[in-house]
Amino acid sequence: MRRFTSVIIAIAVLCCLCLAGCGAKTEQPASYEGGQSVPTGVEDGVLTVAMECAYAPYNWSQSDDSNGAVPIKNVNGAYANGYDIMIAKQICEANGWQLEVIQSDWGSLVPGVQSGTYDAVIAGQSMTAERSRQVDFAGPYFYATMVCLTLKDSAYANASSIADLAGGKCTSQESTIWYDQCLPQIPDAEILTASESASAMLMALETGIVDFICTDMPTAQGAVVAYDDMVILDFSGTDGDFQFSDEVRTENVNIGVSLMKGNVFLKNAVDAVLAKMTADDFNKIMAEAIAIQPLSE
Repeated sequence: MRRFTSVIIAIAVLCCLCLAGCGAKTEQPASYEGGQSVPTGVEDGVLTVAMECAYAPYNWSQSDDSNGAVPIKNVNGAYANGYDIMIAKQICEANGWQLEVIQSDWGSLVPGVQSGTYDAVIAGQSMTAERSRQVDFAGPYFYATMVCLTLKDSAYANASSIADLAGGKCTSQESTIWYDQCLPQIPDAEILTASESASAMLMALETGIVDFICTDMPTAQGAVVAYDDMVILDFSGTDGDFQFSDEVRTENVNIGVSLMKGNVFLKNAVDAVLAKMTADDFNKIMAEAIAIQPLSE
C-alpha cells in the first residue's frame, strides 16, 4: 500500500512540474521584427501616419489629389498634402510601404502613437525632451527657427527685438515651446489662452484678437503666403532673440518623426532614409510645399 501511495504521489508531482513548465512558456513576451517587444506597425506593408492636416506648410487638407495629395482615411472626400506628406512619401517609397494618412487633433498625436492607433506622427513636432520621454523620435527631418508674426499695419510691425513687443496681446499653439517658453520671455506680455491648432492661432492674429503670435519659420513663411497682411519678425542671431540654453534650443529646432517607445525596427528604417538627406534637401522640399499650399485652409 505504501509503495502504491508513493507511486501516486510521484505521478502527481511530475504532472505539476509539467503543467508549470507549460505555463511558463505561455507567459513569455511576444517577439516582433528584430526581437523587439512592440509591433513594428508595418507588418501589413502599410505605414499609418497621423497629422493635423491643418498646419501649413507642414500639412493641410484639400478637396482633391492635385500636387500629389493623398486621401485622408478618416475624412471622406478629403486629401492631405504638405511638407509632412512629401517626407512620408519618400520614407514609404524607400521601404516599399503604402502610405495611409489619419487626421488627428494636435493633443491626440502623442497618445495615439503611444497606443498604437497609428504607426508614426509626422506633423511638424519638435523633438523635445518631454516628448522623448513618451515616444521615440526618428530624424530630424527639418531644422526650424522661432519667430513672431504680426500684421503689417500693427504697432509692432517694426519690432527689432522681443523687448519691442512688450505689453502686447499674444498667443501661440498649445503644447509648444512657442507658448510655454517663448511668449513668457516678452516683457509684460498679455498671454491669452493657447490656440488648439496652427490655423486657430493664425486666425487669432488675422482677426485682431492678438497683436502678434509666436511660431516657427516654416509656419510663418506659409502664413505670409496665405495672408498677405502678415509680416515675419525674425530676431534670430541678435541679442534681442528668445534666449534658451544650447540644449533647449537644439531640441526645439529639430523636427522629428515620433514612434512608439521600443519600435527600433521602424526607427531604424525611417532614420536610414532621413540620414541620406541634408538640411538643403529639407529646405528645398519645404519651399516646394510653401509654393503649393492653399491660400486658406
